[in-house]
Amino acid sequence: MEAKIDNFSSWMTYSTDHQLKKDVEGLIIGSGFTVLKFVDHAFEPQGYTALWLLAESHCALHTFPEEQKAYLEISSCNSEMYVNFIVAYHKYIKNGKN
Repeated sequence: MEAKIDNFSSWMTYSTDHQLKKDVEGLIIGSGFTVLKFVDHAFEPQGYTALWLLAESHCALHTFPEEQKAYLEISSCNSEMYVNFIVAYHKYIKNGKN
């Protein structure tokens, strides 16, 4: 097996921590990834970070509510799931979910 990691990152429009977490997790699971662990942290007075440890690598979400932005990054060693995620993410953006 070739050692290869696909990586995607994107700036998103910030909505709410809870909604972004739910939406990103839906994209992850819907793309076929296996979530091994999840950890998140809400910063004071604002900001949120969520990390999903995947059997196929990892995904991270960071919010910057003061700028109405969120940053999403996913890395994967499974190209099929990675492509599924990218396709689903672009549909998510196109449908105004973000």
